[in-house]
Amino acid sequence: MDLRFTPEENKFREELRTFFTTEIPASIREKVAIGEHLSKDDMVLAQKTLAKKGWAAPHWPKEYGGTDWTPIQRHIYTEELQACSVPQPLAFNVSMCGPVIIAFGTEAQKKRYLKGMYDLSEWWCQGFSEPGAGSDLASLKTTAVKKDGHYIINGQKTWTTLAQYADWCFVLARTDPDAKKQLGISFILVDMKTPGITVRPIQTIDGGHEVNEVFFDDVKVPLENLVGQENRGWDCAKYLLGNERVGIARIGMSKQRLSRVKQLAGKVMNGDRSLMEDSRFAEKVAAVEVELKALEMTQLRVLAEDAKRRSNMPNPASSILKIKGSEIQQATTELLMEVAGPLALPFLPDEADFGSGDHWAAPAAPAYFNFRKVSIYGGSNEIQRNIIAKAVLGF
Repeated sequence: MDLRFTPEENKFREELRTFFTTEIPASIREKVAIGEHLSKDDMVLAQKTLAKKGWAAPHWPKEYGGTDWTPIQRHIYTEELQACSVPQPLAFNVSMCGPVIIAFGTEAQKKRYLKGMYDLSEWWCQGFSEPGAGSDLASLKTTAVKKDGHYIINGQKTWTTLAQYADWCFVLARTDPDAKKQLGISFILVDMKTPGITVRPIQTIDGGHEVNEVFFDDVKVPLENLVGQENRGWDCAKYLLGNERVGIARIGMSKQRLSRVKQLAGKVMNGDRSLMEDSRFAEKVAAVEVELKALEMTQLRVLAEDAKRRSNMPNPASSILKIKGSEIQQATTELLMEVAGPLALPFLPDEADFGSGDHWAAPAAPAYFNFRKVSIYGGSNEIQRNIIAKAVLGF
């Protein structure tokens, strides 16, 4: 396979880069670049700008707002979006629940929900993980029982990212307690304003509020909010997680962070020379760059295979992208921590300058700790290795 980009593809890349750097406010992109938390308004503005251009969900079918771009063009889009530090369209909307509704939902569901997902006029969150069901998600205990034309949902979800902003939640709930655990689960759409829902914040180590616990106490949900077949929600979940794992590779973001590491390491002095001139540090950077290039080549091969497969289900090789992508992201945050050194100790930007313009170092430690999670969410890397052994290697 020829992995070189054509002149047309390079021209397309320039078009994307120009739009991202001129239409998305620099103040928002700077927050992304240095790892600061974005506000809800920041994320909504960025996604609405992309939606107005028709670029909020390029991988969706064109009739629902997507593009007719090739897989390589979509790869270039994602890479440039991340490299330009543009906030990614909310994954729960465009990369998770949206594709599930397109693949498994009714025409009424597509008409009702997809537009709001696309332009972020409705914010979605993911009700999957529970205190006793994380990597072994099929062990979930939240129940949905039919009664008087509704599902009555009871249970608890945890690590629910940005649920404090959410208008809707897509929930996995057990609808057949006697079936094999993967076969008794359904995929249900829940309005977060429904009585009986409680959102409780989980404060992270940096003082942030990104994740939550969500409690369901006799929550009534119309039966028409079921997506796909009852008791076959595991099919929806596998489809969703496969899409999520491809996105977790975040090659463009890792490229941007490595570039930033080298730029900053060229300014930070280590004795009488810059840190980037230190051979041991330069070797670490080079090793991560080699891994990143190998990951990019692997993703391009997966894209080429997907174009031929024409399957409704994601490529099992997405697990490889998830493992290596998350490991490289963690490695880049470690390098940035090494560059920041003691300047990373304060995590509040207004405490971190020391009068020398070192405010960039303030988010280094929070980002380092926060990125420990990427090898866990979307299916832990240990689980991904099992998937590879079974689906790719045939064990």
